[in-house]
Amino acid sequence: MAPPPPHLRLLSPLLPPLCPPRRRRARTRLLSALSSPSPAPSPPPRSQQRVSTASLDRGPSPSLEHQPLAAEVARLSAARARLRAARSLDDKLRALDAEPRVAAFFGNASGGGVLGGLQPRETYLLKCLVAAGQDHVLGAELGWAGDGTHDHERHRNGSALREALYSLAGLVGKWSGEGVADDVARGGDTELLRQLLKFLGDIDEFYDCIGGIIGYQIMALELISASKSKDSKHRHSQDKFVHFHVPAGVNLSEDTEYASQAALWGIEGLPELGEIYPIGGAGDRLGLVDSDTGESLPAALLPYCGRSLLEGLMRDLQAREFLHFKIFGKQCITPVAIMTSSVKNNHEHIVAICERLEWFGRGQENFRLFEQPLVPVVNAEDGDWLIDKSLLPVGKPGGHGAIWKLACDRGVFEWLYRHGRKGATVRQVSNVVAATDLTLMALAGIGMRHNKKLGFASCERRPGATEGVNVLIEKQNLDGLWAYGITCIEYTEFEKYGISEPTSTNGSLQASYPANTNIMYVDLQAVEEVGSRRNASCLPGMVMNLKKAISYVDHLGFECSAAGGRLECTMQNIADNFMNTYSYRCSKAIESM
Repeated sequence: MAPPPPHLRLLSPLLPPLCPPRRRRARTRLLSALSSPSPAPSPPPRSQQRVSTASLDRGPSPSLEHQPLAAEVARLSAARARLRAARSLDDKLRALDAEPRVAAFFGNASGGGVLGGLQPRETYLLKCLVAAGQDHVLGAELGWAGDGTHDHERHRNGSALREALYSLAGLVGKWSGEGVADDVARGGDTELLRQLLKFLGDIDEFYDCIGGIIGYQIMALELISASKSKDSKHRHSQDKFVHFHVPAGVNLSEDTEYASQAALWGIEGLPELGEIYPIGGAGDRLGLVDSDTGESLPAALLPYCGRSLLEGLMRDLQAREFLHFKIFGKQCITPVAIMTSSVKNNHEHIVAICERLEWFGRGQENFRLFEQPLVPVVNAEDGDWLIDKSLLPVGKPGGHGAIWKLACDRGVFEWLYRHGRKGATVRQVSNVVAATDLTLMALAGIGMRHNKKLGFASCERRPGATEGVNVLIEKQNLDGLWAYGITCIEYTEFEKYGISEPTSTNGSLQASYPANTNIMYVDLQAVEEVGSRRNASCLPGMVMNLKKAISYVDHLGFECSAAGGRLECTMQNIADNFMNTYSYRCSKAIESM
C-alpha cells in the first residue's frame, strides 16, 4: 500500500496576536498538510508527551439530558426532515402550516392578513421563525391571524413585553386582508419588518446546509444541552477514543538557512498567491469606541503605530510585493478578499477606509469585500432568541469559520482563480506583528513549493492567554480506522477537552501546545471543496461560548446582561477535513506527522 502523506511543522519567532514585543524570541510552529508521500510513522518512545481525552468531536451529545430541550430538538428535527422532503416552496409552506405552533400563531387565515402582503419566500421565513419556537420575536398580540383587529384590553392588562410589542400594532393595522395599503407602501413604516426579513433570510440561506433557521435552532439547543450535561467535559463522540499530542516542527529562528530559502520561495510565488482577511468580528474585548460620538467601532479601526490595523495589513502586503519587484524585476498586485460584517457598521467603516485611501493605490478591482451575516444570540437556559431595543433579534457575527462557505456562496474563490491564484495567505487583523519576520513568506513558500493543502503558524503560548492551541490528534473511529491530523482547539473549549493551564503540580505539558497565531496558508481548491459541501462539514468547529454574559439594550430600553451565546464556526478547524487515515495505528515519531 502507498505510504500516507505526512504533516509538516515550522517554528518561527512570531508573537501571539496583539501582544507587545518581548525580548525573548518565541518559538513558533507552522502546521500544514503535505500531499507528497513519505514513510509511515512507527511506535513512539515511552517518554513521548501526550494527553488523552474522551472526545474531540465538536458535535453535540446525541443523548440530551435536559428533557425539555431534548423534546424541542426532537420536534424541530422532525420539522426539518419534513421541510427537506418538500420539493417546492409551496410544499414547504404546507409543511409549515401543519406545524401546531404555526397554526396556533397565525390562525386559520395564515395566508391573509399581514402575511397576505408578503412574498411567498417572506411568508416562509416568518413561519420558520415561529416553527423554531421564536414567535416572541413577532409578538402574538399583533393580530397576525389576519382579522386586522387588536384586543386593547388584553394589552392593557398584559406584561411589559406585550405593551412594548403593541407599539407595533399601528404598523400591522395598516395592512389589509388583500395586501399592503398604499400609504404603507409609500412610507417607511414597514422598515422594521423588512429588517427582520433580511435577518431571517441571511440565516436561512447561510445555514441551508444544516436546515436553515430551524437547523440553526437545533444546533444551538444541542450545544446548550451539551453544556448542561454532567459529563460536559467529555462529550459523546463517534470515535472510540482520542489522544492529543504536542506537535513538533521546524524552528525558523534556529534553522535560518532553511527559513531564508522558504521565504524566497514565498516571494517568488507571490504572483500565484492571494490574501484573505477575515475582519468581520465584533472585537468586543477591545472596547474600541469613537471618542467624539461614543459609537462602538470594529477591531479593524484600532490605531496601531499611527494607522488602523487594516492599513497595517496593506502596508505589510505592499512591502512583500516591493521585495518581489526588487528581486525578480516584475511588478505584481495581489488580489485581496476581505470578509466584513454589519456589526458596529463594520462593512461601512471598511469601505470608507478603502475609499478614503483610494483603495491603497491598488485599484478597486483588486479587492473583493463580502459581508458575513449576523446570527441570533440565544438565551443559555432555554435557547430563546434575545431581543434588542429595536424589537429585532440581537445579532452577532457567527465566527471567522463562516469564511469558507461564504467565500463559495459569494464567488470569492472563482474571483481569485480569475486573477491566476492557486493559494492564499489568511491573516486575521488582530496579529499586528506577523510580518515583522520571515513567517508569512516562509509559510506561503513551503505551502506552494510542497503542494500543501493547509498550514498554520504557531508560537509559544503564555499561560492564561485567550488564544487557542494547535494539537496533533490521534483517534480511532468506530470502523477501526486510525486518523491523524492537526487542528485548533479554542481557549473557550479547553475545559471541555481536559486542557488545563500549567501549574506547579501538573507540570508544563499544557504549555507545550503551541498557540494559534491566526495565520494560515490554504490551497484554494482544497478549501473550496470543503466550503462547497452541502452538509455541516462546511461549517468547521461549531461551538457556542456560553460563559460570557451578553450585554444589550432590551426592547424596553433597559441595559441588560444575560447568559447566552450564538453559533460560531472556527476558521482554523477546516483542518479537521484534512486528516490522514490509516488501517493501522502509527506508533513511532507520531508528533512529526
